[in-house]
Amino acid sequence: MARHNIVLGRDQAVHQGQNYSAPQFGQRAQGGPAQGTQWSSGFDQQQGAEPLEAMYARPSATGHDTGRMTMRDALNAITATLGTIVVIGFVIAITPKSLQILAGDAGLQLGLLIAGAATIIGLIGGLVTAMINIFKKQPSVLAVLAYAGFEGLLLGGISGTMEVSYPGIALQAVVGTLAVAGTVLVMFRMGILRTSPVLNKIFMVAMVAYLIFGLVNIGYLLMTGQSLREGVMGLVIGGLAVVMASYSLVMDFEDVQRATQAGAPRKYAWRCAFGLAVTLVWLYIEILRIIAILRSN
Repeated sequence: MARHNIVLGRDQAVHQGQNYSAPQFGQRAQGGPAQGTQWSSGFDQQQGAEPLEAMYARPSATGHDTGRMTMRDALNAITATLGTIVVIGFVIAITPKSLQILAGDAGLQLGLLIAGAATIIGLIGGLVTAMINIFKKQPSVLAVLAYAGFEGLLLGGISGTMEVSYPGIALQAVVGTLAVAGTVLVMFRMGILRTSPVLNKIFMVAMVAYLIFGLVNIGYLLMTGQSLREGVMGLVIGGLAVVMASYSLVMDFEDVQRATQAGAPRKYAWRCAFGLAVTLVWLYIEILRIIAILRSN
């Protein structure tokens, strides 16, 4: 199975998911038949064999029985990961305005301080835990949820700070993110959106250019105090980033679909959830930037 998502590129168990052979129902994990289930030339030659009617009456093997990843496993992991981001982000985002209501301007300043600290902690912690998840050979539930927690702090801190200058911007960004992600999902399910080797190469080149521009922008910001991502250029870069993030979502959906079809181990549902969370966080931040630029004019 060809891997697309750059976050999951090192994942050999998913990368070679079609070669993975999960233990079948009634078999040992090593792949050999379990004791008492070896077949001879006839059913009646098996000592203590179970009646044929009872065998047919057994329930079908599920993902839990085989140890394979199912779509339900993926949805559960995705829900837990995104839910952690949303809950923590919401609490941090409403902190400045909530404290303003309770304590006036002093409360607002305290809320902004909390939001700023959450942004810094979330940024550093998110980068560290992202690297851990990317380079870790085996998926870790705790590592993925830790990443989600830090991203919740980051998004909540940014959103809470921008809410002071642009009331309602966080809700607008959430609606925009859901609209884009929902549209991509529907078009993917309809078979309209798919990846291709040519588009993957274009995407990788665009990603490198995007990262280089980001580094240049940081340097320019430190030297001049101004950002290159403002005005018309900011809208153009933001629009291209949204398109790239949307294509990355298609990659994520294909990764989940192919991992379940290939019978990857159940724990790799968390690796898929991590990859999808990275893309959605990126998409939300880009949409938030675009809305801020539009509302500042």
